[in-house]
Amino acid sequence: MISVESAAATQTEMQRVSAEGWLSGVEQIHSPNFDNRPQGEEISLLVLHGISLPEGVFGTPFIDQLFTNQLQGDESPSFEPLKGLRVSTHLLIRRGGELVQYVSLNERAWHAGVSSFEGRTRCNDFSIGIELEGSDETPYSEAQYQQLRGVIPLLHKHYPAITQQRIVAHSDIAPGRKTDPGPAFEWQRIAQLV
Repeated sequence: MISVESAAATQTEMQRVSAEGWLSGVEQIHSPNFDNRPQGEEISLLVLHGISLPEGVFGTPFIDQLFTNQLQGDESPSFEPLKGLRVSTHLLIRRGGELVQYVSLNERAWHAGVSSFEGRTRCNDFSIGIELEGSDETPYSEAQYQQLRGVIPLLHKHYPAITQQRIVAHSDIAPGRKTDPGPAFEWQRIAQLV
């Protein structure tokens, strides 16, 4: 587990997005679960998620395994519905603030599923997904909020259509189907970042 100060150092190192859509200074674990965005699509939405595998258990290798199609499914009974599932995200912020990138920001990660924002469906086409290691009812860590406070302005700099009003919860774009990042997420902690 890294300290809040180490998370801040990671933010300082993460100064740019390459032309290929990769953040500098962060861990990269390449997911095969992505495809091309529609031609000419502007990235204009940031979707925040919460994830833990099993639910409420942190620090396991299972999130990486899920996003790289290596989750066996027999490690926990709760993994049974995940067998054969092909999902990904662009970024994950672990409990200690560590940032992992799975998919280029230029590509379409498979994080939103059936979704709609302001009348537009298929939110994966025009969004970036950030997973936070956590659960709906467990407070997220200070290191995670600090990392978000570095990542969000960086993303806005490169994708100015991501305004404060276009930073949403997974539950906002998939109501009734998804609940994350849940009531434990403190939205005021990331207000006025862009």
